[in-house]
Amino acid sequence: MQEIDDLLRISMAEGVGALLFRRLMARFGDPKAVLTAPLRALEEVEGMGPKTAAALHAARAVDVGPIRRRAEALEVRIISLSSPDFPVALKSIYDPPIVLYVKGALLPTDLLAIAVVGARRCSIYGQTQAERIASGLARCGFTVVSGLARGIDIAAHRGALRAKGRTIAVLACGLGRVYPPEHKEMADRIAENGALISELPLNAAPQREAFPARNRLVSGLSLGVLVVEAARNSGSLITARHAAEQGREVFALPGQVDSPLNRGSHALIKDGAKLVEDVDDIIKELGPLSRTVVAESGEAYDDPRLLSMNQKEAQVYSVLSSTPQAIDDIITALRLPASEVSSTLTVLEIKRFVKQLSGKRFVRA
Repeated sequence: MQEIDDLLRISMAEGVGALLFRRLMARFGDPKAVLTAPLRALEEVEGMGPKTAAALHAARAVDVGPIRRRAEALEVRIISLSSPDFPVALKSIYDPPIVLYVKGALLPTDLLAIAVVGARRCSIYGQTQAERIASGLARCGFTVVSGLARGIDIAAHRGALRAKGRTIAVLACGLGRVYPPEHKEMADRIAENGALISELPLNAAPQREAFPARNRLVSGLSLGVLVVEAARNSGSLITARHAAEQGREVFALPGQVDSPLNRGSHALIKDGAKLVEDVDDIIKELGPLSRTVVAESGEAYDDPRLLSMNQKEAQVYSVLSSTPQAIDDIITALRLPASEVSSTLTVLEIKRFVKQLSGKRFVRA
């Protein structure tokens, strides 16, 4: 509780962002030490101007009680990097947030996440493709991450929800408001089927400079970023750049060659981004990964798709291999009812974990 209160005070100090906070922690060791440091010591930190140092020095007297009460009224949790609820994927980025405001639920399976981003001013084609691919990702057990913006972002969230999957929206404003306001209903649905998150104070208004900073969290939460329709100067390219810097995969959906809406996406493909036509292209590129994913339990996965399996699916999958096996042999090996094995194999086939061959034989996909 005390750590969160100290972190809230630091985050409220004007001019203190994630990078400066990282330097403060490297210098002083913990939030309490930052707040009790002499003004002169604060001014010696790289990037700390006199105005910011004075604001941070004064932050020790901030009453965070109203912030906590406001968060409770909004059903928002405030979590820190040391919390077990903090997203594992975000812990690995260079500049994780000072605190994270969360409305909804963050689950261990959210390690299996793909970001789908793109232009606000997009074509019907772009919206349709974003929704189609997001739906496919959700059906395969992926969490779809985006930014709740108009255009491609909202289509991605809509596609995930249509498939009854999970989706996370990272806001460039506080969770005490929704931007754009017409997405309030969608935000409520996302909170019920995933989470809304922000690193900004609850009542923070959307500011131009907040969007690029927000984009590093979108990519940081994800195994990869799919860009759908991005002009040459699109903010989605910033998300793709963050993804590359964070060691995430970068994907791009091709579009009409003479449309300015696709210049940025096509430039990404020319620079080495994986060209994506459907969900299979993403899955093939992801698994098995060169970068091992570590779940909250501490278990390491080279193929993060396994995170989306329930216990029964994992049990059936464990007896399969690259050698075709008849369904009767699978039933015998598992000692489970035939109907249970058959239905589980069907689910695994839909999720593209297994492939059915002629004669009711199955192999790992």
